[in-house]
Amino acid sequence: MKKTLIIYSTTDGQTKRICDRIMEFSKRKSEITLCEIDNAPQIDLTQYRKIVIGASIRYGKHNPLVYEFVKVNRDELEKKSTAFFTVNVVARKKEKNQPDTNPYMKKFLELSGWQPDKSAVFAGRIDYPSYRFLDRLIIRFIMLITKGPTDTSQTYEFTDWVKVEEFAKEIFKR
Repeated sequence: MKKTLIIYSTTDGQTKRICDRIMEFSKRKSEITLCEIDNAPQIDLTQYRKIVIGASIRYGKHNPLVYEFVKVNRDELEKKSTAFFTVNVVARKKEKNQPDTNPYMKKFLELSGWQPDKSAVFAGRIDYPSYRFLDRLIIRFIMLITKGPTDTSQTYEFTDWVKVEEFAKEIFKR
């Protein structure tokens, strides 16, 4: 049986948690390899039937390694069943939580030139207590401007885990 590869880029761990949930949901259906984007260039993509890429946003940008991976492997990606998801706090807003309405998803697809078979947008998490001082200030300022939570003593979970499971079902549908 051909395998599934899940590659992720995470800033604070939420994208990894989403990948773990996708794996939990689908373990009975596929053999899955989970790989951090830093290690992805060493992977032989020809041994995988499905490739899923998940990438977080920090300060309005995806990790440049995600773009580089897609650019270098685009021909191989186009031969596979593929999925891409982005994780960002903007997606906490109903009007920005779909692939066609989320500015980060739209920008990624435009800049990468890649069209995955499936795509999704998941709201992330703000964990103020774990951030360094400067990150906490910047993120709080962004939240103030965008009418998000600003109490820096709290953690705010925005991920819709049912939506994550629905995405996993779509990925592993036969």
